[in-house]
Amino acid sequence: MRLPPLGSIRAFEAAARHLSFTKAAAELGMTQAAVSWQIKTLESHLGQKLFLRQPRRLTLTSVGSALAPGIADAFLRLQAAFAAATLTATASAVLSISAVPTFANNWLVPRLGRFQLAHPGVAVRLDAVDAADVGDLERRGSDVAIRVGTGGGPGLVAHRIMPVELTPCCRPELLANVRVPDDLMTLPLLQPYEMWLPWLAAAGIAAPRQRPTIAATFPRQHMAGRAAIAGQGVALLNPAFFDIPLGDGRLVRPFETVWRDPVRAYWLVYPAEAGSEQKIVAFRDWLAAEVSPTPQP
Repeated sequence: MRLPPLGSIRAFEAAARHLSFTKAAAELGMTQAAVSWQIKTLESHLGQKLFLRQPRRLTLTSVGSALAPGIADAFLRLQAAFAAATLTATASAVLSISAVPTFANNWLVPRLGRFQLAHPGVAVRLDAVDAADVGDLERRGSDVAIRVGTGGGPGLVAHRIMPVELTPCCRPELLANVRVPDDLMTLPLLQPYEMWLPWLAAAGIAAPRQRPTIAATFPRQHMAGRAAIAGQGVALLNPAFFDIPLGDGRLVRPFETVWRDPVRAYWLVYPAEAGSEQKIVAFRDWLAAEVSPTPQP
């Protein structure tokens, strides 16, 4: 299939992320009409509607929801590739980071500008990598990695960043008939039922009244989060990764109960012999300050 114009793809990615043509236009330096025209161009190319345009509300169609996560990943990789290709700094001033996708997309990317402002002499190359591969620093040519697990490995220094936490999140309009945690099982879920059992136990529910409907399953948390923002169902999400849509009301937390993984956490890891390199020390200290105003244990 012939690819549609890149400009229309870029406009769709921004509009899908913000669920707003106005915000997408501001980000891209375009008019709202230009963004709308680019979206219509893409819809014409696909022969499918990507958005449902309603008064004061923009939502993704099922086709748009399926398309958005892959395009977001593709742009993240494009940004990393162009950053690597255009770096003029010396290799010692380039910090190469591998990170699991949801942490990279939802937490690290929005904050990296602050690191670069604080350390203008360090250029960053970020690679979003599946959890199974993120710790293989040598093969990937990474200086540091952010991964999920129980810590480091042979020859690696590990710093705990944050716990693995999950809580239900969804569009507020889905909650009309939700009064107690068990009521969530009457809504479409966006992850396998087995993933919900630890949270249900934390909420005091040993045996739900009924087995729920699984609307869809997504291999990555940021994909499930985008589907939840689009109103497709309820997702178990780490609230730290979705603070923006939770803050602006696109997502809500129907209950305060949070399940915390008793074993796994997010870790910053790097080779022990590189621990004194200035760029790694700078990133480690900045990361600790971003996560918490108090030093990490």
